[in-house]
Amino acid sequence: MTDQRVLPRALVVLLCTAGAVVTLAGIKEIGSIVGPVLLALVLVLAVSPVRTWLRGRGAPGWTLVAIPLVIVLLVLLGMVAILTVAIAQMAALAPTYDAQFSRLVAEAQEQAARLGFGTQQMNEAINSFDPGKIFALAQGFVSGLLGVFSGLVLIIVLLLAMCLDAQAFSRILAMGAERRPLLIEALNNFAHKTRRYLLVSTGFGLICSALDVAALWILGVPLPLLWGVLALITNYIPNIGFVLGLIPPALLGLLEGGPKTMILVIVAYMLINFVVQSLIQPKFLGDAVGLSTTVTFLSLILWTFVLGPLGALLAIPLSLLTRALLLDSDPDGKWAVALVSGEVPEDERPAPERKPGGDEVKSSPPVP
Repeated sequence: MTDQRVLPRALVVLLCTAGAVVTLAGIKEIGSIVGPVLLALVLVLAVSPVRTWLRGRGAPGWTLVAIPLVIVLLVLLGMVAILTVAIAQMAALAPTYDAQFSRLVAEAQEQAARLGFGTQQMNEAINSFDPGKIFALAQGFVSGLLGVFSGLVLIIVLLLAMCLDAQAFSRILAMGAERRPLLIEALNNFAHKTRRYLLVSTGFGLICSALDVAALWILGVPLPLLWGVLALITNYIPNIGFVLGLIPPALLGLLEGGPKTMILVIVAYMLINFVVQSLIQPKFLGDAVGLSTTVTFLSLILWTFVLGPLGALLAIPLSLLTRALLLDSDPDGKWAVALVSGEVPEDERPAPERKPGGDEVKSSPPVP
């Protein structure tokens, strides 16, 4: 009779935590390689329906590689061009508002004195505020994204290799479905959820960006098209992306038209974001993400720390990949999946009670 000893739960948790820390530290050290690889993977997954559509139409084999690759390269080069223009225009725009900022500082000091707050500390706080720092923050974020795309040669080579291997990889996954059904199903779900997330986020991001551009143009904020593009890019950053896309145009509204314009910019952005992204978008996105709000926010912090600005953009796809590899592929991982998604599995929900006449009665949830 063999002696089967089970490790204590606390030891298992500590070992898993230590392994996660070591793995994430290693990923961070080679982030310049891992980042482009993950970006290429997400882009190839995003255009895989194009390859499937071409195959269904009997297109030649070379088109299954060339057309998806061209689409991805156009998107990639377009983002690089937009980010480059954004950095140049923000750098040129910041020094032109020195006079307006000095006027706003003087008005703020006068208003504070009228309200009885004209102390030395208040004056120092007002004088220490520098809009150039906010421009530098936004410019630094955009520069970080551009730095990721600076290795275009590596990304292009990876995209070409992944597009060439996509068909063979799909066949290999189909062959392994009998041996590792849970793992293959988890990877297929990851690919499906990632494509749906990108498609819905891009569609509604374009709607929000167009409305933002229209609002900024009406309010007379400079460079409305640039800030609309920035809003589209930051739309992929969960939780705080809306704020990052709002700061530059709101600041420009303050410098261009005063506090009233800034408030109108903030109100317009908030209304557009609330209606489109909070009321309409969830109905189309549904449970495509499969991550609770808390897990989404924590994943944003984690992947930004590990991979920088690119980690912020890819926080949702990377979390979905981690969930697929560690939780969805584990036959005993339903409880952990429920914690991550915030939803109770169907087979674990209490069955509805029945009245003597046969009518179902909704069972009340247990009192915590």
